[in-house]
Amino acid sequence: MTPEDLMTSLARLRRAQIGRRRAPHKPLLVLWLLARFRVTGTTAVVYEEAEEPVSRLINDFGPAVSGPSRARERAAMPFVHLERALWDLRDSTGQAIGSDVPERGGRLRAAGAHGRLRPGVEKLLADSATLASAARLLLDEHFTPTLQAPLCAALGWEPAVLEAAQGAPASSVRRTRRPGFSEEVLRAYAYACAFCGYDGMLGRNPVGLEAAHIRWHSQDGPDTLANALALCALHHTLFDFGVLGLSPGLHIQVSPLYVARSHAGHAIDSLHRQPLTPPRPGRPGPDPEHIRWHHQQVFKHAPTPVAW
Repeated sequence: MTPEDLMTSLARLRRAQIGRRRAPHKPLLVLWLLARFRVTGTTAVVYEEAEEPVSRLINDFGPAVSGPSRARERAAMPFVHLERALWDLRDSTGQAIGSDVPERGGRLRAAGAHGRLRPGVEKLLADSATLASAARLLLDEHFTPTLQAPLCAALGWEPAVLEAAQGAPASSVRRTRRPGFSEEVLRAYAYACAFCGYDGMLGRNPVGLEAAHIRWHSQDGPDTLANALALCALHHTLFDFGVLGLSPGLHIQVSPLYVARSHAGHAIDSLHRQPLTPPRPGRPGPDPEHIRWHHQQVFKHAPTPVAW
């Protein structure tokens, strides 16, 4: 395997869909393994050790889980289904575990399941530039830029480490953003946050205002006004994390999972059910299909209670 082969394999990770919702389980497992390799020099891990930290990453950076019991073992799916060209999975006796076994944490723990990226993959990752390029690819392919910094922090990736990706093998052909997109969005919303109305300027320049994609650019979201909102930096971050969302009637929603103690934190709750500020006359508002995508794929719904 060459560095180019590795990048191609990572770019082609099958994007699982669970009930028509994105499932970034595999890239999050691989990112966790890359961070582990950088510190320990190996990706070898037993499922029981990976279950809690990888499940936590999936809960924090993936769509909301459907039930509390599944939240604790979400790492089981990628542990079982990660492509075998990259991943070697075996039980306590050394027998290979196929990708057709039930993705259940209890089954994997009982079997003593343990995995490791293939020796050829680990050999390539020993080069810091290749390792950084692999991480950069997965971040760009599966996550919006607003989430990349907190995700890197959760993994222990310092910005300087990922800068090593410069000069490494090309990871993929990235979609470039349309020139002028951000300015077009801010102008359409009169340089004010569509959630709270913040319109700060430093001289003639807006500060703390950003063009936010409703359907993420990394998930094929177009650079159009119908897929964009002007948001202040705080509300852009909360929108991309799924703390904030929109109803079909374009009213702001606050996730029932959101909690805060301070007066400033409670100010977010006051946004619930407030109407979204529309763009200026003649500009298109948010497309319902993009709103539906965000509601299904990003917004953090309350877990469905377990039926007894």
